[in-house]
Order: sequence, then C-alpha cells, then structure tokens
Amino acid sequence: MSSAPPLSSPPSPSAGPRPALRRSLGVVDGVAIAASSTAATTSIAIGMGTIATIVGLQAPALLLLAFLPVLGIATAYARLNRSEPNCGNGYVWVGKSLGPWPGFLTGWVTLVGSIIFCAYTSAIMGSVVLILANKAGLHSLAGIALDPASTGVSTAVGLVLLLALTALALTGMRATTRFQFALLVFEYTVLLGFCGWALVTGDHAFSLSWFNPFEIPDGTAFAQGMVLAVFFFWGWDAAFSVTEETKSPGDSARGGLIALFAMLGLFLFASVAFQREMSLAELVKNGPQALPYLGQKLAAEPWATLPLVALMCSAFASVQATLIPTARGLLAMGRDRTMGPLWTRIHPRYGTPAAGTVVVMSIAAVIALLAVAIPKLSDMLLAAVNASGLIVALYYGLTALACAVRFRSALREGAREALLAVGVPAVAGLVLLGLGGYLGYSYLTMSDHFELSPDNGWFMFSLPAGIILLGLGMAAVAKYVRHSPYFTTGRGTDAEALTLPMDRAAI
Repeated sequence: MSSAPPLSSPPSPSAGPRPALRRSLGVVDGVAIAASSTAATTSIAIGMGTIATIVGLQAPALLLLAFLPVLGIATAYARLNRSEPNCGNGYVWVGKSLGPWPGFLTGWVTLVGSIIFCAYTSAIMGSVVLILANKAGLHSLAGIALDPASTGVSTAVGLVLLLALTALALTGMRATTRFQFALLVFEYTVLLGFCGWALVTGDHAFSLSWFNPFEIPDGTAFAQGMVLAVFFFWGWDAAFSVTEETKSPGDSARGGLIALFAMLGLFLFASVAFQREMSLAELVKNGPQALPYLGQKLAAEPWATLPLVALMCSAFASVQATLIPTARGLLAMGRDRTMGPLWTRIHPRYGTPAAGTVVVMSIAAVIALLAVAIPKLSDMLLAAVNASGLIVALYYGLTALACAVRFRSALREGAREALLAVGVPAVAGLVLLGLGGYLGYSYLTMSDHFELSPDNGWFMFSLPAGIILLGLGMAAVAKYVRHSPYFTTGRGTDAEALTLPMDRAAI
C-alpha cells in the first residue's frame, strides 16, 4: 500500500530558513485585536437604530440572550485552541471533527463574511469622514458633492482609507496592536462619557420591560433580532486567528474572553442609555446615525463631534482587525492546498502574510464598488449586516458542534466536564444553527418576488445562500483540481509547517 502524500515538505538545507509568523503577542494584544474586530462603537452606532426597527425597545433583552450562546461558543473555541492551536481555527477544527466539507465551508463563510464586513465598513469610514468634512465647511470637491449619505462617494473615500490601513497591517503585529489599543482607549472614553451622560439626564423612564423578550411581537422578529444581536458580538474570535503569533495559546483564549465580557457590558450600558435619551421613533429614524445624533442632542459643538470621531476610530480599528484574521485564515487554507500557495507567503522582514492581506483588501474593494448598486448607504448596511448575521450563525454553530464531537469522551468523565466540554457547546451551536435556519425560512416566505432591497426576503436570503453555494464550488475545486490532502484526512496542516509543494494554481 502506497503512503499518502505528505502535508508539507521541509525546505532544502541550501534554501535557508523560510520566513515565518513571529510569536510576539500577549493577552493585551489579543484583547486589542478581539475588541477592535468586535467594534463595539461601530456596532452601537449603526446597530442600535437597526435593532430598534426589528424588536422595538427590547434590545437589552436580546443582547443578554444572544450573549449566552456566544459565551458557550467562546468556551468551545478556548477548549479547541488548547487542543490544537492553529490560525485556521474553525476551518481546521470542524474539518477534523465533522469532516472536510463542513470544515472548508466553515473557513469559507468566515472569510467571505469578514471580507463583506471590510467592504461595507469601508463605506462607514468614508461616510464618517465626509460628515466631518461637512462640519468643517467642505461640501464639495472638484465638482463632486461630498454627501455622507451617498454610497458611491462614501465608498470612494473609504477605499482610500482601507488602503492606508492595509499598509499599516503589513508592517507587523506589534505596531498594529499598539495603534488599535490607542484607538480603543479614545473611542471607549467618548462612548462611556456620552452614554453615561444620557443615562443620567435622559427623559425616558427606565423600564424592566426592556429586558423582557416576550414583548417582541413575533417569532420572525425575535429570530432576526437574535441573529443581529449575535452579530453585535462577532469579532471576539479574532484573538484565536493570531494564536500562532501569540507567546502562549492560552493568551488567545484569555484575550478573546476578556473582550467578549467587556463587549457585553458596553452593549447593555449603551442600549439602556440610548433608550433613556431617545424614543423608539428617534432610534428608528436615525438608524445608523444614532450615535452622532446622540452627540448632537446632548452637547454643543465642538463636543458634539466627539462621538463621530469615536465612530471613525472604531471603523478604522475594526477594518484593520478584520484584515488580520482573514489573511491568516487563508494562510491556513493555503498550507492545506485548499487554496493556492499565494496565501502562504510570509513577508521576510515583517513576518506577516503580506501578499494575502493585499489580495483580501483588493477583493473587499471590489465588493464595496459592486455594492454601489444599492443607492442608499443605510440600505447597503442593513443588507450586509443581515447577510453577515446568517453567516456568523452558521460558522459559530458548526465550530461549537465540532467541539462537542471532538470531546465527546468527556461524557464519561463526570457531570461537570461533560457539561462544559459537550453540553454547553452543543446547545450553543444548535441554538445558533436553529436561529439561522428559521430566519432563512422567514426570508423565503416574506416576499413573492425578487428585488434589490433589504426589505425583500428573497434578496436577503440570496446573499448568504450564494456565499454557501460558491463555497461548495470552491471546495470541489480544492478536492478534485488541487487534490488537497485536507479532503483526504480532514486534518489541517500543522501550525509550524509552512513549506508546501507547489501547486498549479496560484490562488
């Protein structure tokens, strides 16, 4: 019987050491990456108004409920990372435990969701910069109206900023995390200050009904609100994407969990503060501009501009923090030849997957330009958020189930270990997959025709469905064209093995 081809081959002695990822990060760096990727200020700014349109004033209830399965999934990530630290995380873990097809799909939807996030957050960056330009008295440039509500102009400005942030991400993780930490300190100071102000001075009486999910009108609104609330927390797992650049794998888990609990506190604090200061009608009307509106309502200039600057800082940090795990996920897939060798190239000076980061940025830029077909920025944001929410529910759910399957032997090790290793991850995964499935069914049945609008169910369903179908097609290419060993073994390449046999396809 012939042996299977090796997953990697060592470099020849004459070739010298290959460039590799550098282990230089600690817990604080993991917190900075996870918190930046979660982008609490951006989520609060664009999400509070959006969630109000779905569930009214029950945002605090949904945020608390959504945290429970997310926490269960976070514990699954921590346990899997201790067992097998790999920058491919869910892609590697699901592939080994549930099979290569769901494993590849987990990696694929994670990457596509992140790229979509970069694309539409670029438009947010551009919009915020244009608002600041308008405040400074600049309303047109070279005959072009600098309209913050214009998807086209906002996207153009955002892409310039995306290019600059990508350049910084290439120069090394330490410089990147220091930049993100500085942005986080500023934006959280502003966010806590204004939300604290609103909490104290708001005219609308606090109500315990805000924490009662049974006041949500119907199941579809509940499912859509829950998926959106889960999306609020999306990003904490970015800490696990740099596990191969972290001094200890445990630091990745600590960084992600610290960021996750911090996000819960910020989201609850902000949701109550917004509802103390603004009526439901105000929240719905202002939508993704709710945070700047809060600043204008509470303070005079120039202080009223501070929430807008904080939103800009959050968008900067989140886009850059999203580029980081995306490029590293593709690095893991490139090592397995499920994607091409381009993604495995490590910069010899900076120790980062520079080529992959640039290509990710380029793909995000193309998607952002395509999204200009939706004329209103708010429509574009709502469509992307809802589509990304379903994607997040899918890959979080599969990863949690992979944890339950991998550690099923814990069922014989006592009630506590069985609950933590199998029960909690399984329930959390099934909850998210069930919510995603219910919401997808709701989208299919809410419309009788297709229309390019976030109010059209067929359109909303077509976005994640198209991503999944494309992922299955890419998996077939990896198995039958690239002949990836991942589809033979279901195992990801060892984290230290970066040298690969050359493949015919570059990407």
